[in-house]
Amino acid sequence: MASQNDNKAKNDKPNIFVRMGRKLKETFSELKRVSWPSFPKVIKGTCVVLVVVVIFTIVVTGINYGMQELLKVITNIKGIGE
Repeated sequence: MASQNDNKAKNDKPNIFVRMGRKLKETFSELKRVSWPSFPKVIKGTCVVLVVVVIFTIVVTGINYGMQELLKVITNIKGIGE
């Protein structure tokens, strides 16, 4: 009977709030060890991302416009578009 009590004690999990508190504590201790980038690096990275987004927006818009014009040409050839 003593072995059953020992097994039960080993299998019991702590309260959910205790586990959440431990996880938050671990998270904050990990965040203290992170080497954060400097402000100029953050600005540079942000500018790179914005430039890439603008370039892809222009490319996708161009492809969309080209497909739209191609569809107009195809439908006008068959006389469906009128």
